[in-house]
Amino acid sequence: MLNSPHCRFCNTPLHTTFANLGETPLANSYLKSADLARPEPKYPLHARVCESCFLVQVDSVVPAENIFGHYVYFSSYSTSWLEHAKKYCEMAREKFGLNENSFVVEVASNDGYLLKNFVEMRVPCLGIEPATNVAEVANKNGVPTEVVFFGEKTARDIAKNHRKADLIIANNVLAHVPDLNDFVKGFKALLNPGGTINVEAPHLLRLIEGVQFDTIYHEHYSYYSLLTLEKIFAQHGLKIYDVDELPTHGGSLRIYASHADAAFEISDRVKKVRADERAANLDKISGYAGFDAKVKQVCDGLVSFLKKSKIEGKKVAAFGAAAKGNTLLNVAGIKNDLIEFVCDSNPHKQGLYLPGSHIPILAPQAIFDKKPDYVLILPWNIAAEISKDLAGIKSWNGKFVTAVPNLKIWQ
Repeated sequence: MLNSPHCRFCNTPLHTTFANLGETPLANSYLKSADLARPEPKYPLHARVCESCFLVQVDSVVPAENIFGHYVYFSSYSTSWLEHAKKYCEMAREKFGLNENSFVVEVASNDGYLLKNFVEMRVPCLGIEPATNVAEVANKNGVPTEVVFFGEKTARDIAKNHRKADLIIANNVLAHVPDLNDFVKGFKALLNPGGTINVEAPHLLRLIEGVQFDTIYHEHYSYYSLLTLEKIFAQHGLKIYDVDELPTHGGSLRIYASHADAAFEISDRVKKVRADERAANLDKISGYAGFDAKVKQVCDGLVSFLKKSKIEGKKVAAFGAAAKGNTLLNVAGIKNDLIEFVCDSNPHKQGLYLPGSHIPILAPQAIFDKKPDYVLILPWNIAAEISKDLAGIKSWNGKFVTAVPNLKIWQ
């Protein structure tokens, strides 16, 4: 790790801490039983804010290839996310006039959960996915997918071997990019003159408001405001002409970007989000102060609840073996003595253990077999979906718990 880290966008030396979360294992590095006896690698998880462009970022302590070459996150296991993707594709077809003569490229296309909608619409498309095991699933399901990391070279190769894209989609991937400038150069190289780039990314403003520190982990290199995104895109000859504010992932932005000289006019929605961010002082270093103290309050509240439950003889399980949950548990120092097990719908995670806390991951049926008194929902962003699926816990007076932004218990 560099002794004096520099901003991955503008190269300014980074001096200001946003959140120092100590040393944690990689949030998606799930363990087999044989791994539990071995020393577990841990890395500093320190988010800083650039005093020049206000990009919030963690240090690049682990190569991206070590994180994303083999991945256990499959988008198709969240029904709410599938519905979100389907609605987006229907909107995009109408808004951009997509048809059999168009070409859509999705960067970080995962298992083809989104592009399958365009395949069904007979809109030509291509997925770009660096995780071999995930891309294999997409290709088997009829979604053409190339296994490669995206950047300027990959973009030029696609444009040469296929054609330039009318629509480029990049949902929840911009945070995962260590070489940010090369990635955005790729957008520029691949986009048709009148085309649009749609990027969805968690909104830094909502992260701060909701104390969503658990969305900070090594795989998420950067955290974005619209003000900073506009600087990044402008640097590479692109402009953000529209934006949607979405409820996904605790509050996200979907930006619409084009070539800087394209005819699109800047929308009132862009001006509104800019004003909101300036009102929260995200264009000043003062807007990023005090976050560490709020993190401590959340962790202390959860640990107090778990210890009290144990003293009272109450059983606590968790649901959702999500990366954000691993950040929460590891930053709070929670182990398998306070949470007996975690359930997850993804069979690729079942039978493994959470990194750091070593809590075993079981199939959802374990909730109904073991009947815990409390179910801590770790992916709080889909708590409504999970609590609906697990509504049967009411039969034994079981209750749901979420920890972020503060402890909440309900049935």
